[in-house]
Amino acid sequence: MKKNGCISLGNTEMYYVSFGSGGKKLVVLPGLSDGLATVKGKALVLSAPYGKFFRDYTVYMFSRKNDMPAGYSIKDMADDQILAMKRLGIDKACLLGVSQGGMIAQYMAADYPEMVTKLILAVTAPYANDVVKEAVSGWIGMADRGDHPSLMADTAEKMYSEGYLRKNRKYLPLLAAFTKPRTYGRFLRNADAILAFDCRDALPKIGCPTLIIAGSDDHTVGNDAAGELHSAIAGSELYVYEGLGHGAYEEAKDFYDRILEFCDRR
Repeated sequence: MKKNGCISLGNTEMYYVSFGSGGKKLVVLPGLSDGLATVKGKALVLSAPYGKFFRDYTVYMFSRKNDMPAGYSIKDMADDQILAMKRLGIDKACLLGVSQGGMIAQYMAADYPEMVTKLILAVTAPYANDVVKEAVSGWIGMADRGDHPSLMADTAEKMYSEGYLRKNRKYLPLLAAFTKPRTYGRFLRNADAILAFDCRDALPKIGCPTLIIAGSDDHTVGNDAAGELHSAIAGSELYVYEGLGHGAYEEAKDFYDRILEFCDRR
């Protein structure tokens, strides 16, 4: 079963998609790309990598809420995400956070331990380190100028392995033509929240089983971020894809198999 849904949160809404019919729950939070395009109406497309989950799990993927006020922080996003889960009757779930989604997931697991049974942090960081600040500040400048081709090109260069880029660079201008938003306000609010992010003091509160996944050559969050998370979260596991970067969740063929094995493990 695939569903496109919307939840009311105060004076605004939050879009989500769900797929599968199992009794166990997996909640997925995407990265900064959510600032350019939400999950609205994309249940069929977004469900593709999760086919092996469908029998035992219902998978929910959430966008950030539509109206984000000035100063809206990563911690605020975590609080709103928990509220959205409660509105849908999700009392506990495995939680997968990718990039910025992983930043939100850190606060969710630390502040609402009763709702997060297992935590997967993919290609993310515990704070806005120098690599994060350089990448995100550059993207903010491109968005401010309305230079969408450069924004898409630089994002790709900082995400993917050279082998992937050699095969796909020629398609980047076409991608840019189809992904430009009407305004960059949503993107900029998300990006500003990343620059102000620092969850290091909260990480010792995370007590659920945690898997940290990274690439060995990440030009978006840096190569030290995963190790810092691993050191700060007691009992966590760390897996690094050698030769891949921030786009490991797209390039690694066994990425979703690895998540399913972790979620199913007793």
